[in-house]
Amino acid sequence: MASLIGSNSLVDFDQRSLAVAAAAIAFNPIFWNTVARQEYHNKILTKLAGGNSRLACYGLAIVIFSIGIFRDFLYERALRSQPSHPLLETELSNYIAYALLASGNILVLSSMWALGVTGTYLGDYFGILMDEMVTGFPFNISDAPMYYGSAMSFLGTAIWFGKPAGILLTVEVLIVYLIALRFEDPFTANIYAKRAEEQKKVGKKAL
Repeated sequence: MASLIGSNSLVDFDQRSLAVAAAAIAFNPIFWNTVARQEYHNKILTKLAGGNSRLACYGLAIVIFSIGIFRDFLYERALRSQPSHPLLETELSNYIAYALLASGNILVLSSMWALGVTGTYLGDYFGILMDEMVTGFPFNISDAPMYYGSAMSFLGTAIWFGKPAGILLTVEVLIVYLIALRFEDPFTANIYAKRAEEQKKVGKKAL
């Protein structure tokens, strides 16, 4: 059996680019959750944007999108330095990669279309709330289509390059997204619950 470390390894852990890609994958959701919560509690970005919460949200969106592109660049760069495996270089594996990449991008792009810029990039932390929950595609097939779609794209890329290291990094992607959801979902639900409570109080006063 091939060792996991060494010249005949499935994953070359000696490559610095692998550690850099892994760090970037972990950093991104930590960054946007930390910044978004600070915004919710202290309105730091809104203050920097002169009190314009929508402009502040757009600014954060640009940053999140940019670091996401950089993370993807680091991921691809790491894969190019890793050993390939014959089982991931077959015609069947190519078709699987195509399917994963297509499906993953459909989930991500359709999520962004359904949510819009502020819905996609944490607008609710800025006080920019949606009128109602989005229940159509792709949210009718997954509660977090953007995260799962992104993970599918990572896996598709790993298989396309034929790199077991990419599969390992995809597992990390999925884990950090699942952890992020455990923090994001209850927090977001609480934001909307507070709005519902405030609307209810206003309704009672109107009566």
